[in-house]
Amino acid sequence: MQRFFAGFVVLVLASHAMADCPEILQHEVQALRSNDQVNLCERYAGKPLLVVNTASFCGYTGQFEGLQALYETYSDQGLAILGVPSNDFRQEARDQEAIADVCYVNYGVTFQMTEPLALTGPGAHPFYRQLVGAAGEAPRWNFHKYLLDADGQVVGSFPSRVAPESSTLRTAIEQVLAP
Repeated sequence: MQRFFAGFVVLVLASHAMADCPEILQHEVQALRSNDQVNLCERYAGKPLLVVNTASFCGYTGQFEGLQALYETYSDQGLAILGVPSNDFRQEARDQEAIADVCYVNYGVTFQMTEPLALTGPGAHPFYRQLVGAAGEAPRWNFHKYLLDADGQVVGSFPSRVAPESSTLRTAIEQVLAP
């Protein structure tokens, strides 16, 4: 009986935690070059989050440097960044080792990166389908950025040409970080 009761308590607590998590974050993704699953609720619920689709062989790949600088500047204030490699625009390496080398070795990325995901079309990952639906705008190219507030609401969608160091993006981030 005690074992059933303990299991019931765990189930109730897990259900309560999911209820506190915005629907858009109720997904898991696999981490880049790893078997680890990233539970978006556990990792990002209650935090502002910048989600960026990335590619290793794009004219915007240098934005990794600016994204890492944003992360270093704002992570202590609660900002999280999630990089999502994708070959939707035919500019991503097919090998996760090569993607990891670009992110981690070439640009020193320390924020979370996922395995490559489909972002658009019928094969799009459910997280991205919800993200695009909430934003009302699908990425048209690599390095499109979506900003979510701490409640999981999409508060901004920024095309590739909006660089991480742009005042437009930084102002939006500072607004979601403001108490």
